[in-house]
Amino acid sequence: MSADPQRASVSDAVRVVSASMRSRQILDAAARLMERTGSEAVSMQALATEAGVSVGLIYRYFGGKDDVLLAVIVEVLDAFRTSVPQAVDAAGDDPVRRLAAAFTAYCHVIARYRHAAVLTYRESNTLSAEGRETIKTLEVETSQPLRTAVRDGVDAGVLSTPNADLVAYDLLLLAHAWALKHWYFEQTMTLDEYVDAQLALMLQALIRPDLRAEYSDLLDR
Repeated sequence: MSADPQRASVSDAVRVVSASMRSRQILDAAARLMERTGSEAVSMQALATEAGVSVGLIYRYFGGKDDVLLAVIVEVLDAFRTSVPQAVDAAGDDPVRRLAAAFTAYCHVIARYRHAAVLTYRESNTLSAEGRETIKTLEVETSQPLRTAVRDGVDAGVLSTPNADLVAYDLLLLAHAWALKHWYFEQTMTLDEYVDAQLALMLQALIRPDLRAEYSDLLDR
């Protein structure tokens, strides 16, 4: 009797979802553990204990600890690559609102992967030269929506700045600051309040004074 192709397809889908969940479980555990102790102090056994899985299962997905660390960092950058363009496209054609949407999306990704974002700063220097180049390349690619939005705003005569790249990276660093200084900011504000406050400060400096009234919803927060 021939196998049921529909049942096989469902089984394959279940295996893919299961593998994704296991990988996600391992990466989350790795981010938490490495943030607490540093990557050099982490053993595969310690990671297995943190994740609640066997060492053998980790090796099914990753070649070793360095592969795990690289995967943790790349996952954040991949989330940027997916979430930020979607948010920008949904914001419409106005460059200021596209910039606001991009920054907001960056902050929400950072909040979702807070432990992994901290690792990007603390542990990326322990990666191989190839791994570091991968991270640098992805960072430039995933910051492009911010740079594009700032340049579009300048070209449209709405934003005023002599250096669009510098503004874009300032915004990127402000997004990362939620992870790096979360222990402090969480005492007085929520993520959304943080995003609103940082946006208002940056846009107040960037939007031409005669056009600020058009963006009062972004500036008066």
